[in-house]
Amino acid sequence: MHGGPATAVVRGPAGESVVLLSGELPEVLTEEAVTELLDLAAAILDTAELDLFRTCLDTLRTTGLRAGRRVEVSGAVLTVYEG
Repeated sequence: MHGGPATAVVRGPAGESVVLLSGELPEVLTEEAVTELLDLAAAILDTAELDLFRTCLDTLRTTGLRAGRRVEVSGAVLTVYEG
């Protein structure tokens, strides 16, 4: 997933992790794209959060990456929005 200058990993108002990516949603979430996302996320996520993020991304790879897609793993929720 190619990010641009607007790509960031931040904490939301309630302390939750938020990953913001610029650009179009890819049709396929490749291993290279997952690695790029994990490298970016490692700047703010702790080890447990990073492992959970990886699991969510792996789930998205098998179920499809599209706007509105919601994945829940061990109580963590990853939602894909397109704006």
